[in-house]
Amino acid sequence: MQGVRAQRRAERAERRRARVRHGMAAAASAVVVIGTVTGLLAATDDGGAADEAGPKETQATTMEPLPAVPTASPSASASTSPKPSKSASKKPSSKAPRKSQSKSSSNGLYLYGQSQVLDWVRENRDDPRRAQIETQIADRPAAVWFADYSPDTITSRVRDVTSGGAARGQVPTVVAYAIPDRDCGGHSQGGAPDLGAYDAWIEKFAAGLGSSEVIVILEPDSLAQIDCLDGGQRGARYASLARAGRTLKAANPRARVYFDAGHSGWHSATKQASALRQAGAASAASSDGIFTNVSNFHRTDDEVAYAQSVLSAMGGPSGLGAVIDTSRNGNGPPPAGEWCDPAGRKLGRPPTLTTGRSRIDAFLWIKLPGESDGCKGQPGTFTPGYAYDLVTGG
Repeated sequence: MQGVRAQRRAERAERRRARVRHGMAAAASAVVVIGTVTGLLAATDDGGAADEAGPKETQATTMEPLPAVPTASPSASASTSPKPSKSASKKPSSKAPRKSQSKSSSNGLYLYGQSQVLDWVRENRDDPRRAQIETQIADRPAAVWFADYSPDTITSRVRDVTSGGAARGQVPTVVAYAIPDRDCGGHSQGGAPDLGAYDAWIEKFAAGLGSSEVIVILEPDSLAQIDCLDGGQRGARYASLARAGRTLKAANPRARVYFDAGHSGWHSATKQASALRQAGAASAASSDGIFTNVSNFHRTDDEVAYAQSVLSAMGGPSGLGAVIDTSRNGNGPPPAGEWCDPAGRKLGRPPTLTTGRSRIDAFLWIKLPGESDGCKGQPGTFTPGYAYDLVTGG
């Protein structure tokens, strides 16, 4: 009995020390205000993060690999995130959802209580990396991916996420990733068997959106990588994406639907805008704008400028905006176009709905930091060593 009591006292002491360390980190970040710096994460919504410091890296325009098939969320629910612009399925977890969320880190966005990083934090309380991974990754809102074609359960799984956000008065981010021929047969291949089946899947996906505000990331890389399809296939995909946008908006007029704009190191703004127009992204009936940098590393300033250029070239209502994935862009892109868990990358700006940038609606963590692209761990699986590297910039 004494041994049990001693263990409990030790656990309580460790929790107190963790709270102290977290408070010190928050205070320090308010002083340095440079984003992620050796374990300190900026507490400001839009303040200078590490991705704004130091010289800019330039990179030739190249088509980069897609997200690795994201990991599926617990309760056979969502998926959790892809590789730099490729996707690996994850087994459902039996862990209970996280019951609490730090208001200071939410910035109005919803932290879903089930993910691989949350599972790891719960199961590894004694790991010396745990405190930093918990406060700087696990406690921050991230997107929930739906990457498997399972029409019988998709409505309830989406509803599980959106209803949780509505109950807290916060905004969830969900990713629809099931278009046929996604990734052009590469590592992230999968999805619905044909466009008819995809249309039906999207209708069921939309039925789970509820009536509260929700951000929908519609099919990463579906437009930036469309050149792999022939002319007829491209036309059919454009039409399907336009139908998807209309279906999502009709099901929940408060849903904010964003279409694929690739990233600043891929296509020109003019070329990407042309594809977006053909997919219906310039119409308020199907779109709220565009997303960029999903699962990639390009600096926030570069993505802001690129997104604004795409929106200008695309035309459409002035209310169209952009959301940018800042989950891993704190140190900018790696050299020579490396994409698979490249060394020296760092967490980017914390997720927020307040960006201070014209026509930029949010900075989001769409790719889940710490989930491997397939080099430092199995594709799509949470890898603590990689997560810690992103915290420290290692």
